[in-house]
Amino acid sequence: MNIAGKRALVLGASRGVGLAIARMLAAHGVRLALPWFDWPESALAMAKEFGEETGGNLAMQVDLRQPEEVAALMRAIDERMGGLDILVNNIERGGMPVLHGGYHREVNRDQWQLEMETTVHAKWLVFNQALPLLRRSPEAVVVNLSSIAGLVGRSGPAGMLFNDGYAAANRGIASLTETWARLGAPTIRVNEIMLGLIDQRHGPGTRGWALLSDAQRRALLDHTLLRRTGTPEEVAKTVLFLVRDAEFLTGAVLRMDGGYVLGGEQPPEMPDGVL
Repeated sequence: MNIAGKRALVLGASRGVGLAIARMLAAHGVRLALPWFDWPESALAMAKEFGEETGGNLAMQVDLRQPEEVAALMRAIDERMGGLDILVNNIERGGMPVLHGGYHREVNRDQWQLEMETTVHAKWLVFNQALPLLRRSPEAVVVNLSSIAGLVGRSGPAGMLFNDGYAAANRGIASLTETWARLGAPTIRVNEIMLGLIDQRHGPGTRGWALLSDAQRRALLDHTLLRRTGTPEEVAKTVLFLVRDAEFLTGAVLRMDGGYVLGGEQPPEMPDGVL
């Protein structure tokens, strides 16, 4: 798929993984719609970097949990950009146990619902309201970003980083990916990247990572086959592959975790046998 001149909606582009994805797509000639909600200083920097003066991009404040605001975003995309070809569904909110503690705390009264609404329901809202625009494109792509929290939950070394609600929300995203691939076929490809420990997203550069002890951080890396965390730029390269190159791939989940899920146990030496 030739992506130069295509139109992309990238969620969460004010920081970290989303920003790296936006930069990667922009470098390949893609026009960008970049909604933001909180982190105003980061959003201001994003708007300056990708604003209207740099190729007709769109940046606007949107609460992606609210159907009417998502609808307004889609109208703005249609009016300003004339349609949509790419959706990078990168929105989540997760409370790290090491940072937030348990849900019983008064400060966490709304945390479970926030994790559900932001991590899974907002993705659903955005996809469903973007679908008419995507169907007008002769070839369109959706990339869902999720977490291995949906597989490992609050267990092992990652139990300090993945809370129950966040894990439960991520568990459901693969189901949405498969359903949306069926809805979108044959002109809309829908795939998912399930992320492990990524810098600025459950890795270095987050408050939770900084709160871990040296031994806890070492345990996480020892559990990861590649013995390191990933980078936002590596995620952006994978998104680019799915958007531009993976033309016969849909309904798939790529686990990009450096081998964390596999890293718990090593194969034993082959026994001699008794035959």
